[in-house]
Amino acid sequence: MSNSNEVPKAADTGHAGQEMILKINNIEVKYHKVILVLKGVSIQVPKGGIVALLGANGAGKSTTLKAISGLLNHEDGEVTDGSIEYNGEKIHKTRAEIISKIGIVQVIEGRRVFEHLTVEENLKVSAHIKRKGRSVKDGLEMVYHYFPRLREKRNIVAGFISGGEQQMTVVGRALMTNPKLILLDEPSMGLAPMLIHEIFNIITKLNKEENISMLLVEQNAKLALSVAPYAYVMENGRIVMDDTSEKLQNNEDIKDFYLGLTDHGGRKNFRDVKHYKRKKRWLS
Repeated sequence: MSNSNEVPKAADTGHAGQEMILKINNIEVKYHKVILVLKGVSIQVPKGGIVALLGANGAGKSTTLKAISGLLNHEDGEVTDGSIEYNGEKIHKTRAEIISKIGIVQVIEGRRVFEHLTVEENLKVSAHIKRKGRSVKDGLEMVYHYFPRLREKRNIVAGFISGGEQQMTVVGRALMTNPKLILLDEPSMGLAPMLIHEIFNIITKLNKEENISMLLVEQNAKLALSVAPYAYVMENGRIVMDDTSEKLQNNEDIKDFYLGLTDHGGRKNFRDVKHYKRKKRWLS
C-alpha cells in the first residue's frame, strides 16, 4: 500500500446514467411515534458507487442509516412516510436480520467490537448471516488480504488492540457477510490521521476491487468528499444540498458551513449562511 496520505477517489463521477442499488424516497422517520427526526429525506446510491452523507452532530445522519439497515426498529423508531428501495424492492418495513441477509450491512459508529473475543472470533461472528457465496475460510482470507494487520492480531483479544485495529475489525466483520451495500457511520471518529488515511484507502480499494456500494456518513467533510464522487448535506433532518463532490468542494456556502465560524466562535447554521449570502448579494 502506498504511504501517501492522499486517498484515491472512486472512479464514478455522479448519478447520471447509473443504475441505483439504493433509493430513499422522501422518507419521514419518527421515534416513539411522536418525535419527528427525518423530514422528507431522499438519497440515491448507484451500484458500485460511493456516496457521502455530510452534516453536523444531530443532523439525522445515523438515523438515516438505521432506517436503511432496519436497526431503527430496535430503538422504537419507524419510517412513517415515503419508502426505501434496495435493488428495486421496498425494504423499509423489513426486519434487520432479513436486510443483512440480502446484502446490506451497517458499520455502527464507535468501533463496537466484542472485547472478550479474539479478532478472528469477532470476524466469524458475522459468518452466520452472510449471503450465499464465499466460505468462512475464504471470507477470512479476503479480510486478511485487505487488512493484513488483522492477520497478525487474529488471536489477540479485541479489547487489547488499538482503536484503528478495532475499526479494521468492525469493517472486516461487515465484509464477512458478503455485502453488496455497506453503510459506514463515522469510520474516522477518534482515529489518528495516519490510521484514517490507511482505513479510507482500504475502503476505496474494496469499492473498486469488490464492487461494493457504500453510503458513507462522515463529519470530516474534506475527507468524505475526497473519496465519494457524490454527496448529500443534511441539517435538522432534511437534505439541504446535494451535488458532485467537486462542485460541493468549490461551493462557498459549504465552505462557510463547515469551515466558517460566527463572531462568537460557534459553527454557523447552514440556513443562516445561505441567508447571509443572499443578503450580501442584495446589498451589493
